[in-house]
Amino acid sequence: MTRLGEYLYGKSINQSELARKIGCKRDKINKLCLHESIHLEAVVLYKIFLAIGLNPGEEFNKFFVDIKLDPNKGNDPETKSDS
Repeated sequence: MTRLGEYLYGKSINQSELARKIGCKRDKINKLCLHESIHLEAVVLYKIFLAIGLNPGEEFNKFFVDIKLDPNKGNDPETKSDS
């Protein structure tokens, strides 16, 4: 299960209802919840937060609380990295 899948499961969010609210198919939500290889776009996550009645800015911070810059890597936006 992906980070999104765990998040929605923890909040008891119905995938079909969520898909209807954000204007996509339930299959897309299901794939985003189950497959790490499917990349979650920021705009989709933003719509999900709006659809479940949450402040997207605050939820982004909670959703990605464990994401940090690596001080040993060049985090300069002008620098291209392999990761």
